[in-house]
Amino acid sequence: MPKTVTLYTSPGCPDCAALKAWFAQLGIAYAEHDLSAPGVADKVKAELGVRVAPITVCDAQVLYGTAREQIPRLRKILGVDR
Repeated sequence: MPKTVTLYTSPGCPDCAALKAWFAQLGIAYAEHDLSAPGVADKVKAELGVRVAPITVCDAQVLYGTAREQIPRLRKILGVDR
């Protein structure tokens, strides 16, 4: 399992909520950062090349797109079956 999971979210984002619920269901700890907070979106765009939520970073791997698109990849990265 990766040492760190970071989730960049936006208020009201259904895919962000789905990923947070999925992480909670599996007991996976993550750090959350709100892309609507001042300067966060610009910093993430500069560092990761993406600014549309949700963005998930597992160690050096950057995932973006819908929760439905991210979860199968996260299963492999995190080594989980659910």
